[in-house]
Amino acid sequence: MKRKFPEAITIIMIIMIVFIVLTWIIPAGEFQFELINGRNYLIPGSFSFTEPSPQGLAAFLMAPVKGFVQAGLIIGFCFLVGGSFGILNKTGAIDAGLMAMLRKTAGKQGSKRMVIVLLMLIFSVCGATFGMSESVLVFIMLTIPMARAMGYDSITGLSVSFLAAGVGFAGALTNPFTIGIAQGIAGLPIFSGWEYRLLVWFVFTAAAIAFVLIYIHRIEKDPSKSPVYDLDAEVKETAGRQEEIPFDVSRKMVVILLFAVLALIIYGSNRWKWYINEISAVFLALGIVSAIVARLKTSEAVKAFVSGAKDMVMAALVIGLARGLLVIAEDGRIIGTMLFYIAQYANRFHTVMAVEMMFVFQGFLNFFVPSGSGQAALSMPVMAPLSDLVGISRQTAVLCFQFGDGIFNMIIPTSGVTMGALSIAGVPYNKWAKWLAPLILILTLLAMLLLIPPVILFNY
Repeated sequence: MKRKFPEAITIIMIIMIVFIVLTWIIPAGEFQFELINGRNYLIPGSFSFTEPSPQGLAAFLMAPVKGFVQAGLIIGFCFLVGGSFGILNKTGAIDAGLMAMLRKTAGKQGSKRMVIVLLMLIFSVCGATFGMSESVLVFIMLTIPMARAMGYDSITGLSVSFLAAGVGFAGALTNPFTIGIAQGIAGLPIFSGWEYRLLVWFVFTAAAIAFVLIYIHRIEKDPSKSPVYDLDAEVKETAGRQEEIPFDVSRKMVVILLFAVLALIIYGSNRWKWYINEISAVFLALGIVSAIVARLKTSEAVKAFVSGAKDMVMAALVIGLARGLLVIAEDGRIIGTMLFYIAQYANRFHTVMAVEMMFVFQGFLNFFVPSGSGQAALSMPVMAPLSDLVGISRQTAVLCFQFGDGIFNMIIPTSGVTMGALSIAGVPYNKWAKWLAPLILILTLLAMLLLIPPVILFNY
């Protein structure tokens, strides 16, 4: 009998136990921080060992609650956006719009692929410029049904939005949450060095698009080669045969409102620094206005909102539990110790080897601190002066952080956004990890190659 791979919640609980064990093995230590412009920054050279703080059963039981408290904004965001999409689905506008699009691209594989490429480019730009991360969860609820309607699968839908935004995040150009913070700590002009990062973004994005196009070419020939073929088949069977929904004036107005809101979110996030509060409010307004335009009864709209919010329960649980992992690592005071020891060894090697070690370390640290801004604040105060000692420019040290944070965030089970995206898409973690692993390996090798020119060819 074939064993079933553990569910996302089981995986997180197992990792939680591993983290607790590590707090008994790794000595407790911490750096001192100073508050600058409302943000905590690590003070280089301030590391000291502290009283051991091993975590136990009580920590295991309380970590999820603390995780929910710390991830409360994102969880609330999921419920509100999910509810709003419940109303949109009730209007039938999305289904009618997809059917209209499919009628125009019917039998034209080239047209469908161009749609995939264009959308991936757009989401990659969003990840690279204003750091689209949590907000990508909104778009997954659009790209999954779109991909299925086009004859592809859930993994293709995830790739169009989540994977593309993640690749753009890894090749960040002006991401304020990673590049902005890291360069600020390193004492570099904000968003400087963008010319080389533009090359990086292009290489990463091209690799991801090529990877996805090769994949969809394979499942076009044989849909059963999809890792989620059986799961998608169950969804289609549950949904039953879809009736023709007229794309009337009211539904067209709802679709226009949806695209206007998405454009507003992209602009607002970049221009006005909108985050979860503002985006949630905009989507709540979209749900209300859509119900009015579609002339839904109040009871119908409320019922649809509740139904949509219910669909986000698993994603909310996973996000809160994943945040609990970081709580255990922080309370056990093991992150600072790991950072201290690895930094001690990096300056013993040739510059090329040292820069690769810095990249690998950032990827390793990302497992424990999946937050880009949090990892920048924690590691860059140490990595920046360390790069001076080993003869590596601080700009390259920022590049190491950018690669280590961005590439591995798309696959690590400790990332609340990653696990939340998989929960929304209904894609098991093991199937996603197995499918994505070759691309992660490709991106890792590309990152290691792209780190060499700044070290030996020019002063980056």
